[in-house]
Amino acid sequence: MEDTSTERGRQIAVRIVVPPMTTQRLLLKAQDLKRVMQRYLDRLRQYREALNRLNVYPVPDGDTGTNMTLTVESVVEAAGGAESMDQLASAIAHGSLMGAQGNSGIILSQILRGLADAFRNEPSVGTAQLVDALDRAATAAYRAVGRPVEGTILTVLREAAAAASEAQTPEGESLAEFLERVYRRAQESLENTPELLPVLKEAGVVDAGGAGFLLLLVAFLEEVTGEDVVLPEAIFAAAAAQLIAPAESGAHSVADLRYEVMFLLRSDEPSAGDRLRDSWAPLGDSIVVVGDGGTWNCHIHTDAIGPSIEAGIAVGRPDRIKITDLLEQAADEAHHRSASFEALPGFAEAPVGVVAIASGPGIVALFRDAGVQGVVVGGQTMNPSVRDVLTVVEDVAADDVIVLPNNKNIVGVAQQLDALTTKSVSVVPTRSMPEGLAAMLAYLPSKDVATTVAAMQRAADDCGWGEVTQAVRDAVTPAGVIRQGDWLGIVDGEVSVIAPGLTQAAVGVLDGLVEDDAEIVTVFVGSGADDDATKAILEHIEALGFESTVVSGGQALYPYLFGVE
Repeated sequence: MEDTSTERGRQIAVRIVVPPMTTQRLLLKAQDLKRVMQRYLDRLRQYREALNRLNVYPVPDGDTGTNMTLTVESVVEAAGGAESMDQLASAIAHGSLMGAQGNSGIILSQILRGLADAFRNEPSVGTAQLVDALDRAATAAYRAVGRPVEGTILTVLREAAAAASEAQTPEGESLAEFLERVYRRAQESLENTPELLPVLKEAGVVDAGGAGFLLLLVAFLEEVTGEDVVLPEAIFAAAAAQLIAPAESGAHSVADLRYEVMFLLRSDEPSAGDRLRDSWAPLGDSIVVVGDGGTWNCHIHTDAIGPSIEAGIAVGRPDRIKITDLLEQAADEAHHRSASFEALPGFAEAPVGVVAIASGPGIVALFRDAGVQGVVVGGQTMNPSVRDVLTVVEDVAADDVIVLPNNKNIVGVAQQLDALTTKSVSVVPTRSMPEGLAAMLAYLPSKDVATTVAAMQRAADDCGWGEVTQAVRDAVTPAGVIRQGDWLGIVDGEVSVIAPGLTQAAVGVLDGLVEDDAEIVTVFVGSGADDDATKAILEHIEALGFESTVVSGGQALYPYLFGVE
């Protein structure tokens, strides 16, 4: 069966082969549904980087593809020993929630729990059960989002559910034909997401979460028909180079690569940066080579340290070489997630405790000094799962626990906790580590929870905050066109500065952040900071007429964080 459609002037062919009835599955048993989950995981792994690159904002974060993949990995692990439909439904529901990471993972967990609820008491699954399942999934997903936005995964799911319920399945329609019809409606809805969400249209991409959900329908369709669904390449055009599965291409994912190599490259050869970029292409990933005028800032994740440096020597003079063992760094950070984190004696037994999500040894130490009972290491690029945070909440002494997510992508994870424990869990929805530290200034462990939460929320609201990081992909944003390697200044969660250099981006953030009533600016210096840039930042703060405090935060990927009070 061949269907040809047009998307933004491009002809794309979508091929779905529906075999004869004798080779199709008419009903899905528990073991069939286990294979659906495995197929879904395989597809998510294959398209993980493609989904990540559909994200509108090009900042290093816990991206959609990664978070959805990790969520379904938890499902497949939980479902390993399930035999009956009831056991499988319980495994899907529990595994998806406990493994959920980031906003996309939380929404996906609600979708999968909706499916599980519909399947739980059924001996097998056919069209009637799938109609019910998609309806439940849509209801659960919309309920999970405080302010639903159309043009996202929610829209694609809702329209797929509507297609499923139309005419309650035409007479004579097979399960394969039913799934094909639902899939096509979901695909059309996904392709229409840029018309509903201007930021997607401006960036020229479809919704990443919606594309991830489409892969779930693909998994069902492939299990029923036994044939591969050839996905429309235009949907993943933002990541065309990533459409081959790592296992097939031999390429590494960033998560597989052990070392981070950075240096300044100095050369009189105008094309030295381009030559280094080409030499690095087969050696690793997360490659950034930016600069001009004889100096380039160079970054790569790789397993080949020597060849990466030698490639720089071949085209110029590497300077300020820095090598980081990413696995060792991750092990150090995981140490803080374990029971070895010790709260200060004055706070360890407080009846109202705080658990904070934080990254960087200096920032973790600041939260400890402020009185938290537990820390989950995470944040940008390391969104912890519900299970990760719940483990620490259960470990602390307090029965009343306040959670500081310190990242907008972790707020949804934190909000799941109260229903999963006998403890009382409240969330102050902080979006950054400076906001979280400001909230801790109002922490009153001897007061009742409601009073403490309200005071911490006010303190967080009064804190202005900014971040500086480097773009990991090209993008079009309300702040302008962004190219991979540009330095980005983020003010209160929005990209507001695009600059060619680290110092310019940091100064731009300060200019947009500091207000007349500000008294002090705290500068959190990360692992990628530069001494010259730090000096220029402090001089700029002084020139603006404000005091400054410098903290060695040690956070990765964000050389500077700012808090203004």
